[in-house]
Amino acid sequence: MKNKVFITIMICTLILVGILGSYAFFIGQVGQNKNQEITVETGTLELTFSDGNNGFNAELNFGESAEKTFTIENTGTKEGVVSVSWMNLLNTYLEGSMTYSFLESNTEDGEYTEIVSNKNIPVTEVAQDRVLASGITIPAKTKKYYKLIITLNYTDFDQTEDLQARLETQFKITEGILDERTDIEKTLAKLNKTVKEGEPNFADAATTDETRDGLYAMEDDYGTSYYYRGATEDNYVKFAGFYWRIIRVNGDGSLRIIYDGTQTHANGESSIDRVAVQSIEWNTSNSNDAKYVGYMYGGANGSASTSKEVAQTNETNTNIKIQLENWYKTNIADKGYDGYVSDNIFCNDRTTPGNSETGWSDDTGLGYGRNGTGYGALSREGWQETNNYNNPRPQLKCPEKNDAFTKEDTEKGNGALSEKVGLITADEIVTAGSGKYGTVNNNFYLYKGSWYFTLSPNYM
Repeated sequence: MKNKVFITIMICTLILVGILGSYAFFIGQVGQNKNQEITVETGTLELTFSDGNNGFNAELNFGESAEKTFTIENTGTKEGVVSVSWMNLLNTYLEGSMTYSFLESNTEDGEYTEIVSNKNIPVTEVAQDRVLASGITIPAKTKKYYKLIITLNYTDFDQTEDLQARLETQFKITEGILDERTDIEKTLAKLNKTVKEGEPNFADAATTDETRDGLYAMEDDYGTSYYYRGATEDNYVKFAGFYWRIIRVNGDGSLRIIYDGTQTHANGESSIDRVAVQSIEWNTSNSNDAKYVGYMYGGANGSASTSKEVAQTNETNTNIKIQLENWYKTNIADKGYDGYVSDNIFCNDRTTPGNSETGWSDDTGLGYGRNGTGYGALSREGWQETNNYNNPRPQLKCPEKNDAFTKEDTEKGNGALSEKVGLITADEIVTAGSGKYGTVNNNFYLYKGSWYFTLSPNYM
């Protein structure tokens, strides 16, 4: 019976990190040669910005550069983050004629590292303030040194107008403290979402947007996760040229997203465009063995398993894993987007709780060979009226580390993935609002108009 998991088609799931994160918020301004002290909860932030000659004054010929130095010192007890800005910038040179680089060092005579490299100075017709460099961290009790290098370039366009142009500016810093909100709090703020109290009735199909006024919470392997439910329309993101739906904010602040096409789709719309890879088998073996419910399994394809340990050894890739990771490599990794994807758990729950939990009389709980076995999702989501048919109880924690598929993380996960991609779980479909087993819900955001794979085996 292989992987009886509500399956026929594949939709990949990714976890994005940092895309909605906020680095810092700013709370004041410090002009040149000025000290400002701010008391902040557990300490003080004391910044001095020193601009020795109070502006920029140099005569440049084409192809020449001029250098300017700054120092920023934090004598307080709290780490700070600053932006350096052009103040009252007037630049009438042609776009591309004037460029700058901005460099940082821990000592005056030390090695300098570029923060900004060969960037155009903004062109302005009237004096304006513009950001020069942002996100500069100044630890407590630390002085840092900066060089600004301004260059008047030869270009491949007519620069006659530059003969009468001018550049005038002063400088300032905008200072603040590191945003001490948790990653979860930052992400929720960026999503403009609060947290709802309690939990929904998972037996009921969510046919309206139940999280318009806030996301529901549930514990996962990283902390507290916050999930979307029902016919929500505000969980779309575009990533790597594709459209995705946010399933939930993971407990570490990353986003768990599911593929939803090359264009946006309305809830309830049936479209094959919403499926990443079509019409593939979970596994190509014809053998009837409990090991094939795994995303990976023990032994060669076609060999019989003789114990649960052998069946659930993560040794051989299933066809679905191979195809999914190939898709990821071609469409995500090879296009330079892998660094934006987090190495977070994809759970292939192969726990065998037994017939007292699954409610299935033929459930041996053995989990290998041709022994009838019900798995964890069956015990939680149920299809037996005597068990959880009317009372699904999904969970977002992965019960066994062996089933917690990750790529490099071997602390929380098994490190068995070749790429950072997986499938949605049955638990996530229930939290999203599918309703109890046997319910048809064409309105919630995970409806695609076709069956698709999950990572959650039902029974063998």
